[in-house]
Parts: sequence; C-alpha cells; structure tokens
Amino acid sequence: MSPASYLEDERQPRSQRPTDWRLISMLLPYALRHKRTLIIALILLVPVSLGEAFQPILVGQTISLIRNEPVMGFLEGMPLGQGLNILAVLLFITIAVRLSLDGAQNFMVQKVGQQITADIRNDLFKHVTSLATRFFDRTPIGKLITRLTSDVDALGDVFSTGAIGIIGNLFSILVVIITMFTLQWQLAAMLVTILIPITVLIVYFQRQYRKANYRAREELSALNANLQENIVGVNVVQLFRRETFNSELFYKINQRYVHEVDRTILFDSSVSATLEWISLVAIAAVLWLGGTLVLQDVMNIGLLASFILYGQRLFDPLREFADQFTAIQAGLTSLERVSDILSEPIEIRDPHEPQTLPATARSGQTIAPGEIRFDHVTFGYKSDEMVLRDLDFTIRPGEKVALVGPTGAGKSSIIRLLCRLYDVTKGSIQMDGVDIREMPQAELRRRMSVILQDGFLFAGDVTSNITLGESYAKEDVRRAAEQTNVASFIERLPQGYDTELRQRGTNLSGGEKQLLAFARAAIRNPGILVLDEATANLDVGTESIIQEALESLLVGRTAIIIAHRLSTIRRVDRILVLKQGQLVESGNHQELLEQNGLYASLYRLQMLEA
Repeated sequence: MSPASYLEDERQPRSQRPTDWRLISMLLPYALRHKRTLIIALILLVPVSLGEAFQPILVGQTISLIRNEPVMGFLEGMPLGQGLNILAVLLFITIAVRLSLDGAQNFMVQKVGQQITADIRNDLFKHVTSLATRFFDRTPIGKLITRLTSDVDALGDVFSTGAIGIIGNLFSILVVIITMFTLQWQLAAMLVTILIPITVLIVYFQRQYRKANYRAREELSALNANLQENIVGVNVVQLFRRETFNSELFYKINQRYVHEVDRTILFDSSVSATLEWISLVAIAAVLWLGGTLVLQDVMNIGLLASFILYGQRLFDPLREFADQFTAIQAGLTSLERVSDILSEPIEIRDPHEPQTLPATARSGQTIAPGEIRFDHVTFGYKSDEMVLRDLDFTIRPGEKVALVGPTGAGKSSIIRLLCRLYDVTKGSIQMDGVDIREMPQAELRRRMSVILQDGFLFAGDVTSNITLGESYAKEDVRRAAEQTNVASFIERLPQGYDTELRQRGTNLSGGEKQLLAFARAAIRNPGILVLDEATANLDVGTESIIQEALESLLVGRTAIIIAHRLSTIRRVDRILVLKQGQLVESGNHQELLEQNGLYASLYRLQMLEA
C-alpha cells in the first residue's frame, strides 16, 4: 500500500466538514446525561472567582493600612496590628475557599469528561460493529483504532479541560474587570484596551493550530494503519525480505507526522510567548499610568498594588484560556474525525416490520426447513463491476449443494449475500419464501452456521470460543464437541475446556482452530450449514475425523459447500458450476461429467494433478 493510500479517504474539502457549533452540539446530549454534576461544577465557579477577585483588594488594603492611607470603612480607626490580623484572616479564608472549592470543581469536571469519553467510545464501538462489511473493505483497521482510542480520549478534554475551564476563566475575567472599574476606571480601561487585540491574536493562532492538528491526526491514522498492516503481515515481511523497504515507508509516514506535530507546537508556543510578553507590557503600563496618578494624588499606593495584581490575574486566566482553547481545538479535530465514523450510514438494517419464518422443531430448538431461493440476483462490490449476474436457482430443504468454479467465479460472494453481509444489487434472496431483507438479522443468522476456511478465534478459553457469549450449558458444549469428534483433542489440552487461547488462537495449529469452528457450528443446531473451504487447512487424518462428524452433522440440514477439491463433493445432491458470476452448469457429479463441460474439465485437471 502506498503512503498516499492511507489518507485518500480522509481528505475532503473543508466546506464539506461540519462547523464547530454543529460539532459541539453533538456533544451536548452526552453532557446532559451528567447535567447534575455539571450544574454543581458551574455553581462552584462563583465563589472561586469572587474569592480570586477579592484577594488583590485585601493586599492593597494591607499596604494602605501600613502606609496610613485611606482604607475601607470597617478598617478605619482600627489599630495597625488588629487591622493586619483581620486582613490576614480574610486572605487566608479566600485562599482556603478557593483551594477547596477549586479542587472539588476540578474533580467533578474531570469525572464528567471521562464519563463523556466512555459514552462516546461505547457508542462508536457499537456503531462500527454495526457497519456493513463494505465499510471495512475500504477502511484501514489502524485508522479505526486511532479514532476509537486517541481521538476519543481527546474528546474528554473538550468539556473537562476546555469548555468548563473557558467558562470559569471568562467568569473570572468578567469579575476582575467589573471589580477594576469599580475601583479605578482609568487603569481598568487601559488593561481592557490591551486585552482586546491580544484576544484577537490568540483566536488567530488557535485557528491555525486547529488546521495543523487535523493534518497531524490524519498522519497519525496513516502511521497506525501502516503499523497494523506490518504487524499482521510480519511473516510475509520477513519471508520476502521487505524489512528495509517497509522501514523506509514507515520512516516517511513518521516524518510527515512529526512535521505536522511541529506545526501544532509552533502555533501553541506562539500563543504562550505572545501572552508572556503582553502581560509584562500590561504591568509596565499599570506602573506607568498608576505611578502618574499616585504622583497627582488621584490614587494611593495600596490601590496601585491591587492593580498590579489585577494585571497578573487578568492575564493568568487568558493564559489558561489559550491552553483550554488549544484543548478544545484538538478535541474538535478529534470530534470531527469521530463524527465521520458516526455519520457513516448503517447499510444493513433490520426492517421496521420484520417477517418471521415458518418454523419446525428439532431437538427442543426451533429451526427453519431451509429452502433458499436466489431470484435473478445481480451483485457487485462496485456499482460498475458486477461479480454475480442474474443468478437464479433454488436449494430445497435438506438438499446438499456444492458451489464450484474457477477463482473469482463468485462462490464466496454468494455466501456473503446469503448471510447478508452485503445486500444484493438486483433481485432477491428468499428463505422459505421470505426475502432475507425482510427478516431480522439475528433471526437470519440464528438459522444458519458458517464455517470459513480460516477459523477465527478470540482471546479466551476454549468454551467461550465455542459459545461466543451465548448461554449454553457445559453439557451442550461437550455434546457439540463429541458430535464433531473434537472432544478428544480438547481434552488433551492443558486445562481442557478451560484452556486459555491467545489472540487469534496462535497457540493452536490451523487444523485445531478449524476443529473448534465445527464445534461452534454444531452447538447452534442450525437448519442451514455453510462450508466455505472448511476442510482446506486440515491434514488427511484430521479431515477424515471431520468428514465422519459431517456425516451426522449434515443429516436433515440444508447444506451449501464451497470446495476446490472436487473429489470431496462427489456425493452431494447437486453441484452448481459458476463462471464469471453466472450459473453455467447444474447437476450431480455423474451428470456433469457426462455433459463434458466446465466441471468435467476442472475435475479431469485435478485428477491429473493428483
């Protein structure tokens, strides 16, 4: 895969991307789930901000008291020591209130942020697992992992570090500005005048940061996609000596990612540096104008000291505001990328008014008779490339049918359509007279079991890999294993049915994994059994064990078998021969040999090879 291909589906015009307000509105329903905690956190902002605004006044009053300057009414005529003690106690109270309430408020906000993150991650996972197979055909797995992990993690900061923090700092700035205008309007007006252009500059830098951060996230997706591809395909990489080539490819993608991250650091640092210099300029301006007013006896030294502290307090929230705005921009970038996935339509949906199949009972379970009808089915993975063309055939209940044909004839596509991993382009597939699109997906898949060529196993014990999360008794698990002749193999494992399997079952051989796939199918007692090259990975001895189990497993069931080894399907009821997505021959083994067509040619070639 080329480096550009990892990103081609991520690049879309900015005009097609959602606005910031639309993105934030997507988060509101998640925030409202925890509105009680959020309301308490917002209420706590009031005493915290008031305490912070009152502290410079206390410091100024202390200086004025020491210099014998005019002070507040409750301090007039009070001895110096007593007045200093009262001011010290009040200052201590404001500090204690701010520390305690600020800690509680921060805890609540961070908690809500983590809960929102967890809710979004759950919804995103549920949505991704509901998407059609077509989506995964075109989407690198590494990209999805990035969106489910690092992108979602950044969303919590939108509320916890960003939105609530910005509200708190805006409230603090507002309280400080009102307090300053109450004390001395000239100095207050000067500081506010300095504040306006620096705010505009911060917004500009943050917009540039947002653009750079989006590109950095795209490059991170490409990096993870490349990493995942190389880890999964490490055997091929080593066997074909691609280590150097793949390392160079990874290096190029990594350098692009570093370049974009450097741009985000540049804009973030520009904000911090600008604020640092402007805050010094603001304090210098306060000293200049305040000193002039002191010399003119318009204000006293204590009030000037208060304004110096206010100058710092005014720019401290602005510094935090810049950091919080950065967190919001990063979070909105991540939310934009997550929203791309959440807005991906779920193509395969259950109908609003589902139809139910007629059912019969077998062994205490309800199953369908199992008639399958392909009614003039046409299908293509792309709209302009059809892989199946006007397929029209019926598989009767209990009939054993094999699908054969050259590679690319459409055999596996038939299975995917039957399982409704894709929907047909034209025509319909009916089960016992009901269009499978009119059936609930759970009902459709309950009535059939599919055994693929590569049996996929999850991390967990043997029992959980057979039951796959469904509630089956241990006796049912053992019965299914015995029915498919895999019980002896399982009992030879270190802990038997409780043996822990590694991810993808790497501590088992390919044949052993396939044996568990047969037990997985047997325990569900399906009406329809689909075997997609199910015995291709088995050795002769294991295949004979499975073949014996299949004899009993297939009794009374409809079966569809895909097999390249034609010698294994000679005893099926009917063979459907496909070529370039069309049904070209139909009949049993002997009939097709007598027709001397495509099947006969394939069979003779395999006999010659044997």
